[in-house]
Amino acid sequence: MYDVVLLTLGSERDAPGGGCGSGGACCGGAPEDPGKTTGAGTAEERCETPRVPVLACADALTARGARVETVTARSDAEIDEVLARLDAPPRPDGLTWPDPDSKTRLVVATASDAQLRAVLRRLVRRYAPPPSRRPDDLPGNRTVPDLPPVGVLPLDPARGGGQRDLAAQLGLPRDPATVAAAVLDGTPRRLDLLRNDGGSVTLDGALLGATDEAGRPLHWRGRVEVDDAVLSDGDDPLLACAVGNAGGYAQLDGLPLLAAADPADGVVEVAVALPVVTRSVLGRKRVRFEVRRARGRAVAVIPRDERVPYLDDGVEGELSRKRSWWVEPGAWAVWTA
Repeated sequence: MYDVVLLTLGSERDAPGGGCGSGGACCGGAPEDPGKTTGAGTAEERCETPRVPVLACADALTARGARVETVTARSDAEIDEVLARLDAPPRPDGLTWPDPDSKTRLVVATASDAQLRAVLRRLVRRYAPPPSRRPDDLPGNRTVPDLPPVGVLPLDPARGGGQRDLAAQLGLPRDPATVAAAVLDGTPRRLDLLRNDGGSVTLDGALLGATDEAGRPLHWRGRVEVDDAVLSDGDDPLLACAVGNAGGYAQLDGLPLLAAADPADGVVEVAVALPVVTRSVLGRKRVRFEVRRARGRAVAVIPRDERVPYLDDGVEGELSRKRSWWVEPGAWAVWTA
């Protein structure tokens, strides 16, 4: 039977034994560093909800004969300690590689896509070989080997309307017992991964742009290239740019941006939205929104403005220089029923 590690992300300020051990990051969502939390409320309020699905999933796994260990990682180093259990025996070339026959399975309890991304980012950093040591058995269209499948245990209830999390987009189970069954009896579903030259990864997508306090979009300028296609040469007043691996940023306030983002088709879909001023027959000005789209293997965004706000898998940031994303086809996987 399998050894299963049920991993949650916690905060340094959640002392051991301080309740559920899930930490503020489990409820509030951690960006690049799982040691930082953004959730509101007291520690007791933040930890009350995650405790139930984590323990329920652990009980369901144990009832099926799995040996279960629950781990709360409060730093990248502690995430890495868990991921080391997925390593293959040492290779002759000295590279650290995942073991496709491992009897250890990983379940990540997440309250946000940002937390799932934090774990995948560490997987990539662990197993991606440096360019100078690229092995012959690595697929030509990838910079990482097949990453070990992960089980996803959503800690938040299904969201009604608005943006759906990645688990909902993929149709993954949310019930702890069903998640346990998928991890023990299911099959891995391989998905594309976006890497970027900022050293991180993207599972769902990124949205560049911002609004003012009244909710009106702020114009910004930047060059947007998808492979050989130029969506903006840098002179257009852009409202938004969506970089989509999946469909989390398919719409912006009802404006369709991404038309066919698919996390398993080997390409990234990119869209830019900009205002176009026209005149009626009576000479009155009218503003409509134009959306330009392209699909390809890589995208580059070069901002002309000093700083462009963005969301990447729900994590806020500011882009002040060129950022490139590229597709790693089928690089990661989730356990599905």
